Amino acid sequence: MTAIRFEDLVLSPEIRKAVLEMGFEETTPIQGKAIPVLLAGRDVIGLAQTGTGKTVAFGIPLVEKIDIKNRTVQAIILCPTRELAIQVSEEIQKLVKFKPGVSVLPVYGGSPIDRQIRAFRQGVHVVIGTPGRVMDHIDRKSLQLGDIKMVVLDEADEMLNMGFREDIETILQHVPEERQTVFFSATMPKTILNLTKAYQKNPEMVQIEHKQMTVPNIEQRYLELPERSKIEALSRLIDVYEPQLSLVFCNTKRKVNDVISELQARGYFADGLHGDLKQNERNAVLDKFKKGIIDVLVATDVAARGLDVELVEAVFNYDVPLDEESYVHRIGRTGRAGKSGRSFTFVTSREQYQLRDIERYTRSKIIIHKMPTLSDVEEKKSNAMIEKIKQVIEEGGLTKYAQIVENLLTENYSSVDVAAALVKMSLGTESKTDVESASAADFSNTGASSGGMARLFINVGRKQGIRPNDVVGAIAGETGIPGKLIGSIDIYEDFTFVEVPQEKASEVLTAMQNNQIKGKKVSIQPARKRT
Repeated sequence: MTAIRFEDLVLSPEIRKAVLEMGFEETTPIQGKAIPVLLAGRDVIGLAQTGTGKTVAFGIPLVEKIDIKNRTVQAIILCPTRELAIQVSEEIQKLVKFKPGVSVLPVYGGSPIDRQIRAFRQGVHVVIGTPGRVMDHIDRKSLQLGDIKMVVLDEADEMLNMGFREDIETILQHVPEERQTVFFSATMPKTILNLTKAYQKNPEMVQIEHKQMTVPNIEQRYLELPERSKIEALSRLIDVYEPQLSLVFCNTKRKVNDVISELQARGYFADGLHGDLKQNERNAVLDKFKKGIIDVLVATDVAARGLDVELVEAVFNYDVPLDEESYVHRIGRTGRAGKSGRSFTFVTSREQYQLRDIERYTRSKIIIHKMPTLSDVEEKKSNAMIEKIKQVIEEGGLTKYAQIVENLLTENYSSVDVAAALVKMSLGTESKTDVESASAADFSNTGASSGGMARLFINVGRKQGIRPNDVVGAIAGETGIPGKLIGSIDIYEDFTFVEVPQEKASEVLTAMQNNQIKGKKVSIQPARKRT
């Protein structure tokens, strides 16, 4: 189906603002089908896997129906596990960000029930909970369901598999007959159909037709890592594999902007595409990408639609895509015209199930990949240097350079020492300790100024209240380098560039690692330019 832009849906200004804040541009397939039907007040049976955007699909209509002035429970969402209840609650909280009067309460076993009872006394509009804990509150009479307008059973098949059928039926019998009932389920077994017949009124079936898709010629890998480690993983993978052109996919335009800023700050030639760009701006970015002026393009699915660039050698799913079909479209941007390609998907621990769904859908195995170490990056650079040396030897024309080496040999330097020094100069590396502290960056590529200065990147900026004198004071205080020797300082919103004498760069990096500037813990590394 054709994707629908959120701005084309009939939504309140508060919800529009929340969706914009979340960075979403267009609906996922399940959202595009379900939201209009639910807004119309119909009961719905939604066939959708976790990770397809279904929380927003039922969350937007649910929030739109809340009467803020009435401090009673008006909607209840049942989930099979506490983890899903927390996840759904977080998403609903984002949707009500600009509706300050709406109260959302997750209830599940393992959290203090007294605190939940106090919350009910103060007034709650939306309850997200596991059947067992919801039943507990019903029995204690702390949860009253007389004003319920909407009931959502999320992952209904999973709840039945876990033996919650009796609790579910009891809860549904406690809610008013005049309400909207929504079932979301990955499968539709007979037990679910029996429940829908008993507790729904003329429900509309909402499902997305999946075409089975395969992904030949693409080496698929995934890395399991926390969100905070993604930018470092992306940097190291690009450095190790050195793809000619790379595509990085994010789920929201806000994330696109964040990743671009991080990459540019680290010295990569990166730019991005998202729905806020005008057509002429989009064309300009694409033209630079196709010409190799930028070699890393960060984009949302919407912005990358129809993108066909032959030389893309790697695709990075910075965020796990919201549906399986998007995964196939994303990684299909590489391996074009019969060539091979690579894809890497960054997965947090709680997104593992989405990866399994993708594997089933694509009938392919996605293999785990370790984050490259700093030694891996350095080895890659060394191997590249060896190949370059061999190539230069093969090309010949070395007579005048051989004379320079021979002059050095007469000064009692060995040929091995001379060659090693030249390689070191070319690679720009320091000692192993310095390489580790420098995040495998190479000082010869920092964009050093003519005065022998090395440009360093610090991960704090104006937003953290950093001023030039804070940077000078921190570096001078930790290293003893006189402040007058510190060069230009460029402070941006979230990061800072500072120039220090080339010969002092390693000392600054070592001293400032895990240190603080104005009470903020910082990370510091060379602001490298890629060759």
